[in-house]
Amino acid sequence: MRVTLAQTAPRLNRSNLAEIISIVTACKDESDLVVFPELSLNGYMLQDKLFEDAWNIDELDALRDLSLNIDIAVGAALRDGSDFRNAALYFSKGKLLSKHNKVHLPNYGMFEEARYFKSGEIFESFSSKLGKVSMAVCEDLWHSSTYEKLKKNSPDYIIVLAASPARGFSDSGLYIEDKWYEIIKTVASECKAKLIFVNRVGFEDGLGFWGGSCIVNESAEILHKLPRYKKIVKTFEI
Repeated sequence: MRVTLAQTAPRLNRSNLAEIISIVTACKDESDLVVFPELSLNGYMLQDKLFEDAWNIDELDALRDLSLNIDIAVGAALRDGSDFRNAALYFSKGKLLSKHNKVHLPNYGMFEEARYFKSGEIFESFSSKLGKVSMAVCEDLWHSSTYEKLKKNSPDYIIVLAASPARGFSDSGLYIEDKWYEIIKTVASECKAKLIFVNRVGFEDGLGFWGGSCIVNESAEILHKLPRYKKIVKTFEI
């Protein structure tokens, strides 16, 4: 299987859709799946911009159509009636195959997601042409209860979309990076699944995002890893 990690730097507007379409079009003949970060269609610090920038699902028909050639996992702020969702979307074979609404919305320190989004309630698994898949969004994986729910799903692949700001700088490295790799290795090992982690880069309203997207196997080994801070799209064979 060929997986493309799209470590992008989303802008805080709707222009991200055009860039995502361009990336998918460029890699559709060389990859089976392309994965983008959390809120890659919107940017992270939306706050009240949600009311003008959140997507209706039918506005993403271009991604649905492109998924006839390649599976697409992408993050978006979605309208859900009068509510908004921080969602991971999986398009395949010309349709929206699955939607995961972020369950654990951080609401501490620099994070105010629970103020603007409505949380999801479930972690599902679904069958794709690549195998059985489960999805999670960033903070979801920082809760041990998530591990148990994912294990019950018995996925072959876990896709994690993230928008993790850099913090915890030291001479020995970056604390948040070390913590994330500890978490995703544990989840991959406990669930006996390959884990695809895609984190964004770039700057937004004083926050810098560190990237470091990677693919981890069932033995908690990092098979492939992208650099910190660099906007890059790269395809790997698993």
